[in-house]
Amino acid sequence: MGQPMDPFSPALSARKSTDCRVTGATLWFLPVQTRVPLKFGTEALTSVTCARVRLRVVGRDGRVAEGWGETPLSVQWVWPSLSPYAPRHDALKLFCEVLAHAWANFADWGHPLELGHDFTELLLPRLLDDFNASRLAGGRTGAEAGPANVPWLAALVCGSAFDLALHDAFGRLHGRPTYATYGADFLNRDLAAFLQPAAGSAVSFAGKFPAEFLRPQRLEQLRAWHLVGGLDPLDASELRGDEPDDGYPVLLGDWIRRDGLKCLKIKLRGNDAGWDYGRLVKVGEIAVAHGVEWLTADFNCTVREPAYVCAVLDRLRDEHPRLFGMLLYVEQPFPYELSEHLIDVHSVSARKPLFLDESAHDWKQVRRGRDLGWNGVALKTCKTQSGALLSACWAHAHGLTLMVQDLTNPMLAQIPHCLLAAHVPTIMGVETNAMQFYPESSAPEAKVHPGLYQRRNGVVDLASVAGAGFGYRVDEITRTLPAQPAFES
Repeated sequence: MGQPMDPFSPALSARKSTDCRVTGATLWFLPVQTRVPLKFGTEALTSVTCARVRLRVVGRDGRVAEGWGETPLSVQWVWPSLSPYAPRHDALKLFCEVLAHAWANFADWGHPLELGHDFTELLLPRLLDDFNASRLAGGRTGAEAGPANVPWLAALVCGSAFDLALHDAFGRLHGRPTYATYGADFLNRDLAAFLQPAAGSAVSFAGKFPAEFLRPQRLEQLRAWHLVGGLDPLDASELRGDEPDDGYPVLLGDWIRRDGLKCLKIKLRGNDAGWDYGRLVKVGEIAVAHGVEWLTADFNCTVREPAYVCAVLDRLRDEHPRLFGMLLYVEQPFPYELSEHLIDVHSVSARKPLFLDESAHDWKQVRRGRDLGWNGVALKTCKTQSGALLSACWAHAHGLTLMVQDLTNPMLAQIPHCLLAAHVPTIMGVETNAMQFYPESSAPEAKVHPGLYQRRNGVVDLASVAGAGFGYRVDEITRTLPAQPAFES
């Protein structure tokens, strides 16, 4: 792997004096336990492993720097299945180790957006195919082995910690905030090297760079969206008696009062219209009573027909027009893979803005979604910083509305997640819910960045995020990492 991965790789044209290349990687796994379960589709998340990465880079002038990246390996979200959890979880950890070795031996020079794009487009598919083939060749069959093929979304999530670390390292190498490195002064290639406009569009990416699609100045405070999970008790009548007594709220009204919430995201089932409608109404009535201003609905990717969503929305419009008016957008009701589920969704997006989330793997999928009638995109740093930036540029150029959605990001993962929302022109704020499901996991980081790990007056505050790279201020965070990394080179 010491040679460029492809003789025609665009990275070979990278020649700026600011370029870097990776010289080493370290990978840790950090276990986190939830205080209450979080439902994804048909499964409930009660624990998660976070992959934390440190990449070492060198510049053309010989200077070196380190960068950090982290993402939760949320198995139930990235790899939904009826098969056992443990084999899927173990497979994702093993694939992270494969990626650590690949990144440590990745020889190309360039800007992180260029390197991240080339790795994801050219090398990651090969690594994933080889990994999945080796699982099959190893005789991993039967219920204990779980499903053989790690899906592409899971591969992106595993890869995101490395990609984030590279963007952080580059900023630290040059003593700049990462978001100050997305212009022509640092990038060798313009956006036309990565993106193609929609057919028939007047959009051109020639001579344009990501900086032109970002806010001139980042927002220092962001409206915080609270997740109302499908298993969350809304009022005292729904208490089961096994709720935690740990000083944090349990009931929705208590969360709203404590955090001054103004925005609620409502998880629905997507296969029980009566329950979904009732849930929307009950949450909406609590919201109105406590001064909440905005709602969104997440149908959990289980809907197969647009008529299902339209019927729920129309009934809400007719019977509770105020709640319908508070509904800012609808999040991905339909299955993940657009190529396998070519559903025309214009009837839904005509009623409310309809946002791709799980399907928005990259800008190509965003383009396909736009053709099918989607008119919004939910960005996630857990699909790589490079991919999120390119999707944001493509979507913004084609008039799609943007949002930044959470993967219940704790610890370091929260910082680039919120920075993306602070720099990209989103419809409103950022979804942030790690403080609901595992608040104590981020205690060391919260001492340095108190405004990011608690929501007050309905917002999170980025004032403490400062300095080069993503502004983690890792040297000030007293977190003890496992003595033995999963990989180090």
